[in-house]
Amino acid sequence: MKKYKLALLVLLTLVFNACAQQERTAFEKETLAEKFETLEGKEITFEKILEQHKGQTIVIDVWASWCSDCLKGLPLVKKLQEQTANDNVVYVFLSVDRKKENWKNTIVKRNIVGEHFFVPSGMKGSFGKAINLDWIPRYIVVGKDGNIKLYKAIKADDSKILEAIKADKKF
Repeated sequence: MKKYKLALLVLLTLVFNACAQQERTAFEKETLAEKFETLEGKEITFEKILEQHKGQTIVIDVWASWCSDCLKGLPLVKKLQEQTANDNVVYVFLSVDRKKENWKNTIVKRNIVGEHFFVPSGMKGSFGKAINLDWIPRYIVVGKDGNIKLYKAIKADDSKILEAIKADKKF
């Protein structure tokens, strides 16, 4: 009986820790210090990107041009952009592409509207690890107050994204 209680306790601890990781409300300092590249080739930290939009709701889309799920999700992102057009929402696209040329070409080809940044460390690099990136696309919603309102969604039509945006509108 004690073995079962111990096993149950270990299982509950693992589940609790996994859930706690998904419920982040702020990015760690190391994550904020990550350096990305603008379309113009300039370096910018993740913190600076977020600071530029303080007071706005930010939808972050982590994606890559080689990712079929990311490309399939783009029309849904455009629909979300239309639904939130009057809600003071900014869309930030963070590409974990392998090649900058592919990233830039896909933005033009797919007419992806928003702010675009290249993540040099890629999906499996330091930024990906810092946000527990295990799948793309990955959507994160940051509120007007700078806190994370939704840490993880993997489908652009996930109702949690729109709920987080609408809830932040009331803030």
